[in-house]
Amino acid sequence: QVQLVESGGGLVQPGGSLRLSCAASGRTFSNYAMGWFRQAPGKEREFVAAISWSGDITLYADSVKGRFTISRDKAKNTVNLQMNSLKPEDTALYYCAADRHSAYGTRRANEYDYWGQGTQVTVSS
Repeated sequence: QVQLVESGGGLVQPGGSLRLSCAASGRTFSNYAMGWFRQAPGKEREFVAAISWSGDITLYADSVKGRFTISRDKAKNTVNLQMNSLKPEDTALYYCAADRHSAYGTRRANEYDYWGQGTQVTVSS
């Protein structure tokens, strides 16, 4: 069993930065691919970024490529999402997720087995 807890959300002006963290419990966390997803009001949950179990392979949605960076720290059991050049359209509830079956991560939400409760990111002036 893996438990995920997100933190780091908040209110930021357009062009600003935030760093989200996802703390994981469970001894097998280091073997799982991890992902970040987001959901804005009235919209479906969408893929943001994923990282392989090794940390060597990353995947990004086109909408965040070049602005967001996903990373993991196995010693601290955390996965981070550095978000730069934030735009109002990045406003959403951000979730981290763990995929115990894939080594490399995937864009498909239904392939992730564990989810956190989410952290709110609001980009507004």
